[in-house]
Amino acid sequence: MTPPAPPAPPVPPALAAEPSRGRARVWPAVALLAAVVGAAVGAGTYAAVDQATGDDASTATAGTAAQTAARNGTNLRVRPATPLDIQGVLEKVQPGVVAIGVTGLDGRGAGTGMVLTADGEVLTNAHVVSGATRIRVTLFGENEPRAADLVGADALMDLAVLKIQGARNLPTVELGSSDAARVGDDVVAIGHALALPGGPTVTEGIVSAKDRTVEQLDGLIQTDAAINPGNSGGPLVNAAGQVIGVNTAVIRGPAEGIGFAIAIDNAKPIIEQLRKGGPPPAATAFLGISSQTLDADIAATLDVPVEAGAIVAEVVPGAAAEQAGLRRGDVIVEIDGRPVRSSATISTIMRSKQPGDTVTITYYRGDRRLTTKATLGTRPDAERG
Repeated sequence: MTPPAPPAPPVPPALAAEPSRGRARVWPAVALLAAVVGAAVGAGTYAAVDQATGDDASTATAGTAAQTAARNGTNLRVRPATPLDIQGVLEKVQPGVVAIGVTGLDGRGAGTGMVLTADGEVLTNAHVVSGATRIRVTLFGENEPRAADLVGADALMDLAVLKIQGARNLPTVELGSSDAARVGDDVVAIGHALALPGGPTVTEGIVSAKDRTVEQLDGLIQTDAAINPGNSGGPLVNAAGQVIGVNTAVIRGPAEGIGFAIAIDNAKPIIEQLRKGGPPPAATAFLGISSQTLDADIAATLDVPVEAGAIVAEVVPGAAAEQAGLRRGDVIVEIDGRPVRSSATISTIMRSKQPGDTVTITYYRGDRRLTTKATLGTRPDAERG
């Protein structure tokens, strides 16, 4: 039970007027320094966004990183770096990377995918195949494309699963763990950049940051490995040749060398749902709040001792959140032990839950850290988290 507490400070008016809402398309305009720009190759493009939170720690040496972590109270275990064997990585991964071509009402587009199963399941971005009336997949080492069908797509998570018709005995990629990846780890991005002939493009970089949020996508891996138009849906791979991310977006404008990949550990439960055609809206767990990402200014207004989390802007009467005792102005910082760094984190977590699941929520009400349990209900629409 939630202990009794005095009423929370009022939510700023601007917050109350802007609850988080889902979007039908994945990369609408993001206005900090530049707008989202679609690439010329069409549906298989990456998005050019201009939003990045926090500071890069990617150029720090192991010693500097350890010193910084010590100042921040973090226990960072430093282990010796091993040389990246790019040829070894490519030998393992490249046969499972495919080129995707689509035809739709908006014309032609191109992108990249990765083979998940020997019988032809392919993972890619939802925006690669959005609006497609015909999908063709070209395997590594082949010149003639094969027909493929859309199994399921999730526009909010920007993931899609395809099935190549009549496929068998195909080489596949190995899915690794994005949670195990560390800032500074070597990575390789593979994809059909610019839809150029002659096979996929390979770029090298590092994990520049983790747990980034861009628009509705949360928990993204930031990398400086070059990601270009046509790379969308391709793998971001670690030194062991395991896929840790799905290349999705890149910043353009005043910033260079900042790309984003969907963390594979966040993608795995979505892949399972998409294999079944995707979850119907009624099957999605519903907490019953609208929320906004906390920043330093709002934290000062609410007098909370944290600067990362999601502020409850609205509580749906009778829903799980209200029954758990959550109020407008509370700041959620954890759900089931997972840090909540933004409003998008809550949506991501809810998409991995089912109605009837019970979650443990840690939150601040003013300067008091509280915990409650909520039994999730059924999501009535696609507008709330």
